[in-house]
Amino acid sequence: MTISLGIIALNEEQYLPAILDDVLVQTFPLSQIDFILIDSLSTDKTEVLMNSFKEQHKKEFKNIRVLKNAGRWQADGWNVFIDNAAGDVLIKVDAHAHIPVDFIEKLIAKMEEGQFSVLGGKRPVILKENTEWAEILLEAENSLFGSGIAVFRTSDKPRYVKSVFHGAYRKEVFQKAGKFNERLRRTEDNEIHWRIRKRGFKIRYEPSIVSYQYVRPTLRKMLKQKFSNGYWIGRTAWICPQCLSLYHFAPFAFVLMLVVSILFVVLSTKTLLLTALCTLYGCFAVGNTVLSILKTKKASTILLLFLFPLLHIVYGIGTVLGLQPFHIRHD
Repeated sequence: MTISLGIIALNEEQYLPAILDDVLVQTFPLSQIDFILIDSLSTDKTEVLMNSFKEQHKKEFKNIRVLKNAGRWQADGWNVFIDNAAGDVLIKVDAHAHIPVDFIEKLIAKMEEGQFSVLGGKRPVILKENTEWAEILLEAENSLFGSGIAVFRTSDKPRYVKSVFHGAYRKEVFQKAGKFNERLRRTEDNEIHWRIRKRGFKIRYEPSIVSYQYVRPTLRKMLKQKFSNGYWIGRTAWICPQCLSLYHFAPFAFVLMLVVSILFVVLSTKTLLLTALCTLYGCFAVGNTVLSILKTKKASTILLLFLFPLLHIVYGIGTVLGLQPFHIRHD
């Protein structure tokens, strides 16, 4: 079986060398890998690193190419990958990630064993640099309260799911379900997986297959990520509401209730609603913070009490702005 492996990168000179090294040491034969590197018009050394890798290792792969993503966004880049992939199975991997040496081998073995059309595994988040603050950010991402309930984050049971991370797809899946929706920026996976399921394909999750994503190393970058995630949830609600779940709107609901409660207090001097909301949220925040402190055994983890609401409010504000209907005119 020949596979096509795709990696898209935009200004990832810091992380790209590591993921390329991960690919080189895969236990799956490199001679069966059609490797496609896609640069999204980077302004750093990303494209230089890709071309250098190609020249050094082109004899080891079945084929290796460096292509350009003129659209810059992930959805556009994955469509470049789909259009150029020659393999029987397409595997998409983030540049901002780490894959174990047996990652591809396990994916292909499980896919053949179960005759699955789409397959993916667990996605823990990890640190590139172990600073105390970065470890707190990592704990926020690992927490159910801070990051969400997606199966690929939490489950240890094989099952059919709505979405997977670092998925492997048989070529026929895209032939029948179509390519990524280039109107979307952060939620392209939600939409394509919804369309794949709509076409009758099942998406399989196997927790024995593990790959990793690096957590954002600073509070500024994490807040930017959460805002963008929330914003594109709001935009996606106009484009494909069916591919979203209620939990995607939890931070939006929190921000909305907080604003309504504050207005209620200001206008009527009654505080019952605000008190109830803050108490309920506080219980979840305190409970998850305590669990994190017990796990990390670090007193500094108490900062999650302040980090949780900050992340949720920023995400929720992003959704509020994304839901503005005037955005429809720009899609």
